[in-house]
Amino acid sequence: MTGFDPWAPTDPLGEALHLLRMNGAFYCRTDMSAPWGMTMPAMPGHLWFHVVTAGRCLLRTADGATHTMNQNELFLVPHGQGHALLSEPGIAAPSVMDLPRDLVSDRYETLRHGGGGAPTHMVCGAIRFDQPGARHLIEVLPKTLHIGAADAAPDSWLPSLLRLMASEAKHLRPGGEEVITRLSDILVIQAIRAWLESDPAARTGWLGALHDPQLGRALALIHRRPDHAWTVAELATELAMSRSAFSARFTNVVGEPVMRYVTRWRMQVALRSFEDGRTTTAELARKLGYRSEAAFARAFKRVLGVSPGAAKKRRGDDQPGVSPAG
Repeated sequence: MTGFDPWAPTDPLGEALHLLRMNGAFYCRTDMSAPWGMTMPAMPGHLWFHVVTAGRCLLRTADGATHTMNQNELFLVPHGQGHALLSEPGIAAPSVMDLPRDLVSDRYETLRHGGGGAPTHMVCGAIRFDQPGARHLIEVLPKTLHIGAADAAPDSWLPSLLRLMASEAKHLRPGGEEVITRLSDILVIQAIRAWLESDPAARTGWLGALHDPQLGRALALIHRRPDHAWTVAELATELAMSRSAFSARFTNVVGEPVMRYVTRWRMQVALRSFEDGRTTTAELARKLGYRSEAAFARAFKRVLGVSPGAAKKRRGDDQPGVSPAG
């Protein structure tokens, strides 16, 4: 269903990172002065990020946990939950939507807020990942991800990227908003890469399978060709494994049988196609290898809990925009 990509990596884990192509809904440079606070709304389907370019602040999550963010540190809220940013505990935190913001471009704004005390400068944003494979990866990230220069690998570009972000955010030069939005996207990918390389949780389940030479290849085949009529026997043959050994190993590592995974992956591809609004149910059923629209619709509802028609109708509902600057 997708064209040949000459830049796509050949290893499964690299391919998963290659799919992290994002669509920024909102980028904002904030200049805050203590005391200050603001609440970021829940944005289902998006990832919130915050980079402290100068000063420090607190981040309070929806469950009440509080994290300290210092200069040149990056914090991700991967699943779009609402949260608050504060200069200190106990400060009122109005919604960022209610604070006056200056529109620089369609997706980039500046915000100045606070009581005139100690300054904190940040770049914040909400981004959405378009590819089903990217969404699958984001789903397994922790609720929050805190990355500082000390957390990066010795050969990582992350510290340099954070310093470059701070330099660009200090003075808004011509084209600065474009530089900052692109740096933000790169920083998010670098943070996810750092987590994949360092956290033991990234070696379990679906991600653990990507690290496995044989199971990773099976996942790559499924991801690249969701329209193919895969069978357990054919995938096992591709990996030079017996059918029973492959089936047992896949279920044990990934956490579900291989054919259930194939179906779920197809439905994620279908959901993304519906969100794009560029295909009909009949066309998608044919492209994904189903013999009838009815068979596809049954599988879609069984896996995702809604009918294709309902998914198409609400495709914009989980992509909330940020209101224009006040």
